[in-house]
Amino acid sequence: MSIQQADPEKVVEVKDGLDVKDGLADSDVDELDRDTGVGRAYERKCALVNQCLQKEIGFGRYQIELFMLTGLGWMADNIWLQGVAIVLSQVQQELDPVRIEFATLALYVGLIIGATTWGVLADVIGRKLSFNITLFIAGVFGIAAGGADNFVTFAALVACLGFGVGGNLPVDGALFLEHIPQSHQWTLTLLSAWWALGQLVASVVAWGFIANYSCAASIAQGECAKADNMGWRYTCYLLGALTFMMFILRFVVFDLQESSKYLIAKGRDEEALAVLKHLAKRNGREITLTLEDLQSIKGGTLHVTTKDVLKRAFSQMSLSHVKPLFAGRKLAINTSLTILLWGLIGLAYPLFNAFLPLYLGERVSSDSSTDSTYRNYTIISVLGIPGSIIACLVVDWTRTGGGSRSGGGGNSRFKIGGRKLSMALSTLLTGIFLFLFTTSTTEAAVLGFSCASGLTQNAMYGVLYAYTPEVFPAPHRGTGDAVCSAFNRVTGILAPVIKIATTSPSSGAGAATANGPIFVSASLFVVAAVVMTLLPIETAGKAAL
Repeated sequence: MSIQQADPEKVVEVKDGLDVKDGLADSDVDELDRDTGVGRAYERKCALVNQCLQKEIGFGRYQIELFMLTGLGWMADNIWLQGVAIVLSQVQQELDPVRIEFATLALYVGLIIGATTWGVLADVIGRKLSFNITLFIAGVFGIAAGGADNFVTFAALVACLGFGVGGNLPVDGALFLEHIPQSHQWTLTLLSAWWALGQLVASVVAWGFIANYSCAASIAQGECAKADNMGWRYTCYLLGALTFMMFILRFVVFDLQESSKYLIAKGRDEEALAVLKHLAKRNGREITLTLEDLQSIKGGTLHVTTKDVLKRAFSQMSLSHVKPLFAGRKLAINTSLTILLWGLIGLAYPLFNAFLPLYLGERVSSDSSTDSTYRNYTIISVLGIPGSIIACLVVDWTRTGGGSRSGGGGNSRFKIGGRKLSMALSTLLTGIFLFLFTTSTTEAAVLGFSCASGLTQNAMYGVLYAYTPEVFPAPHRGTGDAVCSAFNRVTGILAPVIKIATTSPSSGAGAATANGPIFVSASLFVVAAVVMTLLPIETAGKAAL
């Protein structure tokens, strides 16, 4: 959850630039509790940590390195969402499944389980383990998928890699947010550029391999020999190896620290202080915050051991971290709408993007080659990257100029802009471009509207991925992100079902029924844009709890 910075006039004690006591009256703290769903002791300690991050630690070497490694995780997520979509045509030609869409279905089953498991575990056993192991799982099974000799094996391995990569984004976003100062929370939006880069990497790899090492399109499905169709396998091998290298960088090269806010939520103040000192040292700074400052704040912080946590994991972890997400009317409404948004977009996005290579190959003339299909896909991927940068630039803008970087603080009661408006506009434009895509009859039009929608989709996701962890308090942030991500994957699993129900295996994208999934996708994006304007909480210009 995000709260405004403490009013300097309420500060009772100041020590070397840090507000050791926030000076909030009991009534003020109670109001914050109703809005955030966390205890007053945690709220006050978190305020000290936020001040320490902002005034003393800053955004330095540690945060830059963490930004890079977190970005690699975001890149890996989209590498596999797009990578699986990219190889579908060649897998279908060689392995001859009844419906190739079942591979996408298997991927989303893994994504659902992964998002739920790793996001919730991040609140139970910590962010650090989940942050590292998700990419290990994705890398290993990604490589293995390239060696599948039948479709059932391929789908099973894709589901396993989905289990790993599915927990990546909710954990990465929470961990990164909890290590950066409020003045640089906009960098969470910039992380979406890595997401777009993941699509580009997958596109370039596929263009190089599939375009040159695949069966001719004239060869009947099921008659394509493995030796003549190694392109998609090489693609899986290389993407899996890249993902495993990302795990090595995280686990071996970088000295990752646990979240200080997670440690405070578990009553481990001494360890939290050690983390803050480590961050300051890496940035060439020192902090004045002491253990006495943290422990002077009395309250209901629970002291739990690892044994206690694991013992209660299966019986308590879900409800104990889910209920606070609905504490108070305002937070309950915002949480419900945020989950709904993730569900709407979770279905809308794969309905178009999970089958985009198929659409590109089928909607244009029959003379188009495999090379031109993957060339166009690469162009779309390149033009998606500016969307993330645009989102980063406008995410804090408001009608009153109240973004955190403009210095206004965003205190206007009737302000317009920030995260909500940026999300709504980019999402609405995405829906419009997809409607226009269905009217395309030439390769130029197909490519143009695909590029436009790619740009606005990346802008939308960039803001959404920043807004979601900001709006949840750290003790329950992993669970909140996990619920949203899991619901996103649950609705996403309907995408291949809808495509199977509305198209036949032999129908091209030029057939009337082929526009059905795209119409549904465009409509859902428009509905999501409307829902975004109804969110009661704006996080622009506020520090995350």
